[in-house]
Amino acid sequence: MFIDEAKIIVASGKGGDGIVHFRREKYVPHGGPDGGSGGKGGDVILVVSPILNTLFKFRHQKRFIGKPGKRGGGSNKTGANGADVEINVPPGTMVFDDETGVQIGDLTEADQRLIVCYGGKAGKGNARFATSRNQAPRIAERGEPGEERALRLELKLIADIGIVGAPNAGKSTLLAAVTKARPKIGAYPFTTLQPNLGVADLDTNVQLILADIPGLIEGAHEGVGLGFTFLRHIQRTQVLIHLIDGSSSDPVADFSQLNTELALFDDKLATKSQIVAINKMDLPEVKDRWETLKANFIQLGFDPYPISALARTGLEPLLWAAYHAREQEDVESESEEIPVYRVEADPNEFTIRRDPDGAWRVEGKAVERAAAMTYWDYDEAVRRFQRILEHLGVDSALREANAKVGETVRIGEYELEWHD
Repeated sequence: MFIDEAKIIVASGKGGDGIVHFRREKYVPHGGPDGGSGGKGGDVILVVSPILNTLFKFRHQKRFIGKPGKRGGGSNKTGANGADVEINVPPGTMVFDDETGVQIGDLTEADQRLIVCYGGKAGKGNARFATSRNQAPRIAERGEPGEERALRLELKLIADIGIVGAPNAGKSTLLAAVTKARPKIGAYPFTTLQPNLGVADLDTNVQLILADIPGLIEGAHEGVGLGFTFLRHIQRTQVLIHLIDGSSSDPVADFSQLNTELALFDDKLATKSQIVAINKMDLPEVKDRWETLKANFIQLGFDPYPISALARTGLEPLLWAAYHAREQEDVESESEEIPVYRVEADPNEFTIRRDPDGAWRVEGKAVERAAAMTYWDYDEAVRRFQRILEHLGVDSALREANAKVGETVRIGEYELEWHD
């Protein structure tokens, strides 16, 4: 089954906690701090696997979670890092943040990797806080929480040549004739309900990857017929073979209408190189009208190729023409095929608002992370958190908001009491 859209949830692993620990050795009365730091949480990484051509695996598995880092130990032992989670996706996978719609990346090359969730940072043990002025710190950090996000994956097939045409023009028959692909073929419209890929060997060192796109009709860009679901697969192709049903009542009108639909979906499609092929030349009535059809298409600027996908005649010249057209195309990748990275907001920014019960709510990436990494059982750790609030400007912002002594301040999942 061909699946070209999927939604998944990914979450990276939490960082391992650092610990408060002191050396305990016989005859060593002041051993000093030796609490180790935790390990880093596991990342979630998308990896391009060239053997895949569908997002079918995500139909059943939709949640991927990185492993947490291990807790630190005594004697300055660092906890083990959490294992990364690698998710294999097919070439041509576009990655979007499902909540914001922002494009995160476009994976087109084999073995290309994209980290979509970074594992939480390791918490520091008390050995890391020792200084000449504080030689026995009773302070450590908890590991940073991992990230979680919802992703939308969209697949655009990567093919050299896209075969387009009206329903029942013979696209699947053509693909089956020139490759080892075995698409469904029938004598009725909309036989093909999903794109099909095939590889054609023109010569010892010359291959073409062809994609058979389901038939398009008027209004396809607005969802009519099979709709625009498969139109995006044409966007990555370098050249289009426009297959014309020679037995149609008006082949030129079919040609013009389909080109209009392509342009309405994406104006760049109108500029792609097209090779026109008149199919079903094995039928006597098509043979009789060939000269007229050829003259009509030459007037439009296209020199059509007469073929019969069923009888497998005229196919080699058509494929070589498509190959040479592909060679003439610019090899530069379009901007949409380059991984996209957006500049995120300043992590030190925060907002303050009132919850319905009157408590203050402080929200911000840095301040919530600091709260989650604080050991509230140690006074030194609490004082350090207070200094972080002052550094970020949270204290000043609460005063300006007229926070009163004794009021509740919520940061993440923690509730604190405000004291000025």
